[in-house]
Amino acid sequence: MHLQQIRYFLALSDELHFWNTAAKMNITQSALTRQIQALESELGLLLFERDKRNVQLTPAGRFLKEKWEVEFNKIDYLHKYAQRLHLGESGTVTIAHPDSISASLMPDILARIKKKFPLLQIRLVQVMYENEHEFLRNYKIDLAISRDFDPTPDIKAEKIYTDYLAFVVPENHAFRRIKDISKESLRTQKLILPTIDQGSSYGDIIQQMFNSYDIIPDVSLQSAFGSAIIALVRKKLGIAVLPDSYKHHEIPGIRFISTSFETSLFIKWRTDDVNPLLSNVLKTILR
Repeated sequence: MHLQQIRYFLALSDELHFWNTAAKMNITQSALTRQIQALESELGLLLFERDKRNVQLTPAGRFLKEKWEVEFNKIDYLHKYAQRLHLGESGTVTIAHPDSISASLMPDILARIKKKFPLLQIRLVQVMYENEHEFLRNYKIDLAISRDFDPTPDIKAEKIYTDYLAFVVPENHAFRRIKDISKESLRTQKLILPTIDQGSSYGDIIQQMFNSYDIIPDVSLQSAFGSAIIALVRKKLGIAVLPDSYKHHEIPGIRFISTSFETSLFIKWRTDDVNPLLSNVLKTILR
């Protein structure tokens, strides 16, 4: 017994006419008859009662029709789902991204992906910079959007976006425009900065900005979480330096003063990953 024989049986059980069923299934009537007879012989039971004028299901045939229709619907669903997986149209992709773009770049990226692949499941996570490559290599994440450019032979990276460093100050702070900020005025400020790991290109850009003012920042607090840094600024515990993408979070009581120092965002992925799902998502992001 094979699947095609069951398909012939189900088609005949609907039509109850050998000639019509044969035409529908694109085989000869004699071939259809042989297939049904072979199925009945293998099962050791009669599926149809037929004479020269009528074809009817036997009680056993009605039972199998009811059960096999359900199973074939399941099989068809599984085949279609497997095909979507094969084509990279379904499944789950896990993307790590910095909190700074949660309200700016990420909604646009996700809208493009979901429009093209509505069946795709997307998991968003946040990963510390020093863990990005480990998580990619261990398949804990599939893609990483990062402010650090550090490709290796097994990890590729491509720039997808550029924003700017900004001073983050309380709304009533004396710093209102970039011209208010100077070497002298910065020396009087307590700084709240992101936690910077050794070798971070993002950290290098922040350092370059302070070098341009010819000062060593008076760092009073550090955090790996931008939202926490902004909360500390609102409490007037200092001023901060963060990407100006955070301004899209529309946080009350906070002012962003953008600088000319660019901070780029890169998409990272495994070099040897041949998953069509990942390929489709990457093409959508990189378009």
